[in-house]
Amino acid sequence: MLIRNYSFSWGDRTYIMGVLNTTPDSFSDGGEFNTVEKAVVQARSLRDAGADILDIGGQSTRPKAAAVSLPEELQRVIPVIEAVRREMDLPISVDTTRSTVAEAAISAGADMINDISGATYDSAMLSTVAKLGVPIILMHSRGTPQTMQQLTDYQDLIGELMTFLQERIEVAVTAGVQRDLIAIDPGIGFAKTYAQNIEILQHLSTFQALNCPLLVGVSRKSFIGHILDQPNPKQRVWGTAAACCAAIAQGADILRVHDIREMHDVCRVADAIWRSRL
Repeated sequence: MLIRNYSFSWGDRTYIMGVLNTTPDSFSDGGEFNTVEKAVVQARSLRDAGADILDIGGQSTRPKAAAVSLPEELQRVIPVIEAVRREMDLPISVDTTRSTVAEAAISAGADMINDISGATYDSAMLSTVAKLGVPIILMHSRGTPQTMQQLTDYQDLIGELMTFLQERIEVAVTAGVQRDLIAIDPGIGFAKTYAQNIEILQHLSTFQALNCPLLVGVSRKSFIGHILDQPNPKQRVWGTAAACCAAIAQGADILRVHDIREMHDVCRVADAIWRSRL
C-alpha cells in the first residue's frame, strides 16, 4: 500500500500508528492536545519517536462518551490536519465515522480514514472513500460509545467478528473501494468484555484469512488495567507493550498506540523474532 510517499509492505515489519486526540474527553489524554499549537507539538513528538502514521481524531470513542456535533468535530480536526501537514509529510489518518469529516480531512491533507463503526454509522462513507480513492480501516463494534458495553453478548465471538468484517469488506468493494486499500481492526475494547478482549488477542491470526492488513489497538486500554490493577491509563505502558508483542506474534500489521518510543522498541525486537528472514 502506497500512502503519500511511503510504501507499506505488509508482513515485512510492524507499522506504528500514533494516536493524536484533539478531544477534551478521551480516556487517557483528553484535553492535552486540544489546541492546534499543542497538537502540532505532539505530532512532532510522535514522528520523532518513530510513528509511521498519525491518527488524528476529534470525537472520543471511550465507553459512554457523548457525541459531538458535526461543526464541532470539523473545528477540532481540520485546523490540526492543515497545521500538521504544513510541518511534515508523514501519512495522516483521520479517525471519524462521518463522511463529511472524511472528505474535509482529505482535502486538508489527510491520507486515509479510520472508521470505528466499520462504515456503518454513515451510509455515505464508503461511496465517499471510493470517490476519494484513499485507504480505509474498517473496525468491528456494536452500538455507539454510549451503548457498546451493554452489547457484549456473542455466541461465537471470533466467528461473528470474522463475519462482520468480511461483510464490511464486501460492501466496501461493492461501493467502489479498492480492496487493496482496505485494512481491518477487530475492535479491542469496543463492545467487548475483558475476557473477550483476551480471546481476540489469542486468536488474532484467524483474521489473516481476510487478506487485509490487520490493525490492533490495545494501547492503555481497560483490560490491561484490569490485569495490572492499574486505574491510571498512563501507567499501563508495559502492559501495553506485552499486548503489542502478542499482537505482533499473531500477525498484526499496524499497532495504534500512544507511547510511541516504547512501542517502537517493542516492534523492533518482536519483528526480529517473528518476522526475521534469517
